Amino acid sequence: MEVILLENIGSLGSLGDKVTVKPGYGRNFLVPKGKAVPASSENLAKFEARRAELEAAAAASFEVAQQRGANIEALAQIAIAATAGEEGKLFGSVGTRDIAGAITEAGVAVDKSEVRLPEGVIRELGEYDIMLQLHADVAVNIAIAVVAE
Repeated sequence: MEVILLENIGSLGSLGDKVTVKPGYGRNFLVPKGKAVPASSENLAKFEARRAELEAAAAASFEVAQQRGANIEALAQIAIAATAGEEGKLFGSVGTRDIAGAITEAGVAVDKSEVRLPEGVIRELGEYDIMLQLHADVAVNIAIAVVAE
């Protein structure tokens, strides 16, 4: 399935690119989320008419993401309290929702989908360096300290 991208998508392409994707990915994710439109001559003409507007919106969202990234970097470290046993093992885990909630409470709005935990949820006390993907081109690291309650 060929689609025209309406925004930059990290592994796929940039605004205005005509790319081939698997039908399910295009039909179930890209098109419903407004990230792409099916590649047809009619849609291509509509896209070219809206190109400047879409580029301005993309630049604005990039600026907002950069500002949020600067605000997050200004936070030195975030502490998350969790119940733990004597050996430092948590009763449960600290996941993306907990991390996003703690950063939001510190003053910068972060969605749980922006938190990246490549090694899975945190199950022990300690300090961790967590990556936040705020935009396709903006990634920020933040220190998280998981402490016992």
